[in-house]
Amino acid sequence: MEYGLTDIQEYYANTGALKQAAEQRQGRRVTASFVESFSKDTTPRKLEDLLRMEYRTKLLNPKWAEAMAAQGAGGAYEISQRMTAMIGWAGTTNFQDGWVYDQAAETYAFDPAMAAKLRQANPEAFRNIVGRMLEAHGRGYWSPDEDTLDKLQTLYNQADEALEGILTS
Repeated sequence: MEYGLTDIQEYYANTGALKQAAEQRQGRRVTASFVESFSKDTTPRKLEDLLRMEYRTKLLNPKWAEAMAAQGAGGAYEISQRMTAMIGWAGTTNFQDGWVYDQAAETYAFDPAMAAKLRQANPEAFRNIVGRMLEAHGRGYWSPDEDTLDKLQTLYNQADEALEGILTS
């Protein structure tokens, strides 16, 4: 499938807002279910299960990651947008599976070859990818160890300095 729940901001904005409104009205968590129409299986699936599936099959899939990185600036932008959507889903539906952030950090920020490709192709997208991970921690959606946070902050500062034209030695 080309587009899923983690691809477009309207999905988390609209679905998340409706879910939040229902929870506030009912005073308890509610379940959101979806029927995907890209196969013959029309079994309703819980939102959280679909998010996990999409993160595993796209954002955290090495083949998808490499294909996006190979596309240059546009591919880096697509990765960046999915990181933004991950924050959106966390904020609107309380989806906070730490393993997704852990693996995203390993895949896009801490893998030197991948980080270099993204940084070279689209420095703003790379800064956003790293920045969204820091934001996830700041908002309480993810609890990485201090070493991980320090590495991310260093990468963010380097990306920011490069975009601002500050030369570092």
